[in-house]
Amino acid sequence: MIREFKEQDIEIVMKIWLETNILAHSFIESNYWIGNFDTVKKMLPNALVYVYESNKTIWGFIGLVDNYIAGVFVLQQFQSNGIGKKLLDFIKIKSNELSLDVYKKNKRAVDFYLREEFVINKDQIDKDTGEIELSMSWRK
Repeated sequence: MIREFKEQDIEIVMKIWLETNILAHSFIESNYWIGNFDTVKKMLPNALVYVYESNKTIWGFIGLVDNYIAGVFVLQQFQSNGIGKKLLDFIKIKSNELSLDVYKKNKRAVDFYLREEFVINKDQIDKDTGEIELSMSWRK
């Protein structure tokens, strides 16, 4: 089931955010994610966040700021089970267009967004990490 984020979800959502980022971005020092943890935790309630929940346990979430997807995060043990797609499809129903940035080296995520009909608009260097990011968009 997909539902809106509640304040009491913050700890598990942030745990998923940290673990997923460290695992998906082995090319970036884990200290980068750890160092940004508190900032993201403070900003999260200002975003539109939906969680995927099963058996009263959150397995993943998607965060939006306007039409910008700040991220799709699914616990490692539940990845490749369609949860990310369900979260993305849920947002697509509510939106006419979406955009996001994804690290080029995160091939699994890039492939996922390409399968989901996102197109690459440009690449750029992320000033915080020095890594190449792809700017992608989707339109209904």
